[in-house]
Amino acid sequence: MRKKLLTIGGVLLCCIVFFGALYALSRLVAPKYREALIEGHLTGEYYDEETDHDVLFVGDCEVFEHFSPVVLYNEYGITSFIRGGAQQLVWHSYYMLLDALETETPKVVVFNVLALKYGAPQSEAYNRLNLDGMRWGGAKIGAIRASMTDGEDFLSYVFPLLRYHDRFDKLTAEDWRYWFSDGEPVSFKGYIMHTGVKPATKTPTPPALSDPRLPETSMAWLEKLAALCEEHGITLVLIKSPSIEPYWYPEWDAEIASFAKSRGLRYYNMMDGSETGVDLSTDTYDQGQHLNVIGAEKLTRWFGGILKEEFGLRDHRGEAAYDADYAALSVRYEAEKQRLSEGME
Repeated sequence: MRKKLLTIGGVLLCCIVFFGALYALSRLVAPKYREALIEGHLTGEYYDEETDHDVLFVGDCEVFEHFSPVVLYNEYGITSFIRGGAQQLVWHSYYMLLDALETETPKVVVFNVLALKYGAPQSEAYNRLNLDGMRWGGAKIGAIRASMTDGEDFLSYVFPLLRYHDRFDKLTAEDWRYWFSDGEPVSFKGYIMHTGVKPATKTPTPPALSDPRLPETSMAWLEKLAALCEEHGITLVLIKSPSIEPYWYPEWDAEIASFAKSRGLRYYNMMDGSETGVDLSTDTYDQGQHLNVIGAEKLTRWFGGILKEEFGLRDHRGEAAYDADYAALSVRYEAEKQRLSEGME
């Protein structure tokens, strides 16, 4: 009996050592998203939050570079987080919300509709940026299965060493520094700041559409997102954030407007700068594709007024936990704004 127990104990110890080493090596070789491709750090930062959120944004770079949760709180007392990601597709957004619902139920979810132009998974690299930082659970498993491109392997998400084993001879100081620590956040509740100014000088000529309709697959996922929100008593708001590229076709806009009307949803096309105050000759850092901090703050003030008036969100200013959280965030936010401005980003 004792010999049998020793044998079982030895096997268990070997398993612990093996999987511990596998975990440690996976942490070492996996990209840290700290100095390059920082968008890959956004997903994981959500789990460090200590207060809940009345508004969650989901979508691509047109949310995580276009809206400032700091401004939403300081001006309106609205608590928010941006669960966006680089080329976050609609099924990514669905599972980001499903994941969030394990710990909180926001009053409003804001989805940027640009990603609906994609009806199929696009790239492993973008999948990794969105999914590597997700905590393990049913939402992550579902997101991986919905997102994998041809040639991807589910096990490589479970054991990143299988995917990144060729990075051993490319490790940098960043990899060692953040081996077992995620360090300080790279965002401000999901917002990534840019202060540079590169005006939009011309509007690209878009190619003609072979089919004026958005892909059936992406619209089916939008239906699922709407149903998930309805199931949990959440107001879903659809937006098209301002940009000149990729082009947002009038046919797509009409389809989304029709979808929203048929389901009693609000849809806000923010492309008209006369309403939002955004000026792409001054408020963009890359010639009109994304907003700089000036543009993001303008757009946030405009949209914050809508969120406050149309959806009756509570003003949390004066509540100690929120005030402390956003006060500390505001200090870091203003310091980063000054640092980037002085560095002429």
